[in-house]
Amino acid sequence: MRALRAAFAILALACALAAPAAALQPDEILEDPQLEQRARDISAHLRCLVCQNQSIDDSDAPLARDLRIIVRERLQAGDTNEEVVSFVVDRYGEFVLLKPTFSWHNALLWAAPVILLVFGGLIVMFSLRGRRGSAPKALTTEERQALDEVMGKGRRDTAPAASEH
Repeated sequence: MRALRAAFAILALACALAAPAAALQPDEILEDPQLEQRARDISAHLRCLVCQNQSIDDSDAPLARDLRIIVRERLQAGDTNEEVVSFVVDRYGEFVLLKPTFSWHNALLWAAPVILLVFGGLIVMFSLRGRRGSAPKALTTEERQALDEVMGKGRRDTAPAASEH
């Protein structure tokens, strides 16, 4: 029991140490707590172009630091959150958004999962429908007699061979 508690404590400590640390440097933090909170909210939704699956708030990459500084500079200049995001998107492209917006030029990307699911369902439906087919026809009397002859003839041929040995 004591070993189980120790193992649990070690596992909890490892999980706590593995939690991602914010990459924000002390010299980046704004004095105004409201502006800083707005900067953190914006940074949480912008993608680090180096790490790609991290926000700039979580990334240690130099480019992410530059983007955090740009966000804070724009906020200090009086931009709204939307203006800051628009500025960054204009400069780096829509890829910088962790959650891209829906527009006509990326509609296919948004619709692709649904389209693939529909086409996959149609393929499965048609392949199962093709397998079902019709039930096999019953044998005619001539076919049944021919089968009985073949089956009976086969038994007669093997019977003497087995008795000879």
